[in-house]
Amino acid sequence: MTFLLIYYKIQIKKGFPMLIDKNSLPLVDMDNMNDVHFEDVDIINNLSSLLDKYENTPSEDLYQEINKQYEKWFEHTINHFASEEEMMLEKNFFAYPMHKGEHTNALQVMQGVYEYWKNKKDIQALKKYVQQDCIDWLLHHIQTMDTVTAKFLKTGMSPCHSF
Repeated sequence: MTFLLIYYKIQIKKGFPMLIDKNSLPLVDMDNMNDVHFEDVDIINNLSSLLDKYENTPSEDLYQEINKQYEKWFEHTINHFASEEEMMLEKNFFAYPMHKGEHTNALQVMQGVYEYWKNKKDIQALKKYVQQDCIDWLLHHIQTMDTVTAKFLKTGMSPCHSF
């Protein structure tokens, strides 16, 4: 697991044209979940680009663009999580409470970070969250929770039963 996280972190270092390269994103056993993760990446990359621009040349217009992009990301994430949770409930997924708890915590953090940004306009705090903390969380979540969930939703078995 540590090796995978290190490998994916290498793919998101500065010097790449985008924060997260879709080609290095871990895939799960369900295409629709992968598609949503790719949408996440597009939104996060766009937001990251706006943050870099704002850091170099702050303006009210960029501030408003950041807010719109963050709100788009938050709404997308709410829908993303709700869709996964609905599938888990339909299939009576054994780890639903744990997975839902991860979603709830992530949304609370997203909301708290956004409120802090709007109150303080602390670009460094927002950049750290978007460009580091949320990526670490997303990659870990895909590699753990979503991998197990997708395997179960597709086959009715957890990856542990594959061996």
